[in-house]
Amino acid sequence: MGILFASVLGTVVLLRQTRDERSARPEPEDVALPVRRYALVVLPVALLTGLYVIAHGQLSPGGGFQGGVIAATALHLLYLGADYRALERIRPVGLYEIGDALGACAYLVLGLTGVVAGTSFLANTLLPYGTFNTLSSGGTVPLLNAAIGVEVACAVVVLLARFLDQAVEIEEGSGK
Repeated sequence: MGILFASVLGTVVLLRQTRDERSARPEPEDVALPVRRYALVVLPVALLTGLYVIAHGQLSPGGGFQGGVIAATALHLLYLGADYRALERIRPVGLYEIGDALGACAYLVLGLTGVVAGTSFLANTLLPYGTFNTLSSGGTVPLLNAAIGVEVACAVVVLLARFLDQAVEIEEGSGK
């Protein structure tokens, strides 16, 4: 998770708008009707799948990282199904940057509760283990999956936002 956080931070710094670049409003691209419909139908299904993978990470393969990536890429199906402006409306990058930081902080706080309780980092000291094969059976693992899912989803949204901004919006000052 720390590697993803550092790589997103580096990408944001490297792909920031420079003085000789200006932002241009992108024109909506013509997308084939079947692609548009498919993307808009799959978007809520993919988003729910990402949330499901995050919530059930302690019971099945998957977890916060995989579910976060699924949820973040699901949001970007709107770019295929509608246009860049529609994606911008549901993707205020500043809020996702805050969510990225809050997810990382939540992970650290959950990890440090074990240290404060006198055990090791990420030790299960907050919640009981629960009943086998139920959602509550993982102790603090569901909370960790939620923190990781928020951090990864927000980080991937910020990462894709910077790449899309470079590809769609930014023009060279000497160009157009």
